[in-house]
Amino acid sequence: MSLPRWMQYLHFHEIQRWIGLPTASLIAFMIGVGCVAGAISVSLVYRASNLAEFQAIQMWRIEWLLAATAAFVAGILLKKPNDGD
Repeated sequence: MSLPRWMQYLHFHEIQRWIGLPTASLIAFMIGVGCVAGAISVSLVYRASNLAEFQAIQMWRIEWLLAATAAFVAGILLKKPNDGD
C-alpha cells in the first residue's frame, strides 16, 4: 500500500529538517505545543457556572501553560549552540 505524496511532509525527520532542531528539542517543542492545545481545549470543553468552577478551570489552564513553558524551556536548553553564532 502506498501512501499519498503529501504524507512525506508529516514524517518526523522531514519536520526535524524543516524546523532545524535536534531530536530532543523537537520532541520538547511538540510536547509544548500539545500542552498549549490542552490549555485551549480546557477553555472549549468546560464552562463555569459559578466562581468556584471558574477558579478551577483557570487553575487547569495555568497548569497546562506551565507545563508548556517547561517543555519550551527544556527544548531551548537541549538545543546545541551553533559554532557560527
